[in-house]
Amino acid sequence: MKQGIHPENYRLVAFKDMSNNDVFITRSTVNTRETEVVDGVEYPVVKLEITSSSHPFYTGKMKLVDTAGRVDKFRNRYQKHLDSRKK
Repeated sequence: MKQGIHPENYRLVAFKDMSNNDVFITRSTVNTRETEVVDGVEYPVVKLEITSSSHPFYTGKMKLVDTAGRVDKFRNRYQKHLDSRKK
């Protein structure tokens, strides 16, 4: 193995799935500002929106995601853009 190519700050980090509060610990070099205590040990924590413990592909459960607000915002912006081009 080549010497001097691996990061120096490789350490245990907690990754937290915010949709179901599942936490898993693995080694990483990611920089974080927050920490979390897991089993009495404090780890730097990275908050994730979705992981394999909550993703429908892995869980087999479909979850309804409300995207109507985002679609409406897009349509309003696009309509304003079309209206401005007509003038």
